[in-house]
Amino acid sequence: MKELIVLHGMQGMMGGFGNGPGFGMGGGWIIGLIIIALISWLVVRLTTHNPSPATANRGSALDVLKKRYAKGEIDKQEFEEKKKDLM
Repeated sequence: MKELIVLHGMQGMMGGFGNGPGFGMGGGWIIGLIIIALISWLVVRLTTHNPSPATANRGSALDVLKKRYAKGEIDKQEFEEKKKDLM
């Protein structure tokens, strides 16, 4: 019986389970705001269609083809064939 009284007394000192500082004394709305903010951020993040920097800087297929030809990665014949395919 003494153990029960001791455990009950410890709960009273610590506020019991789930009643930490700020949460059991009317501060639970803070967690609600954080959850709403996270959900809002996630929705905006998933619905915004911004191209990634890697794809935005690549340019069109013809630009890439021209760069490859200028670097010497492909010869004139291959350049003309691929250019014709793109047009």
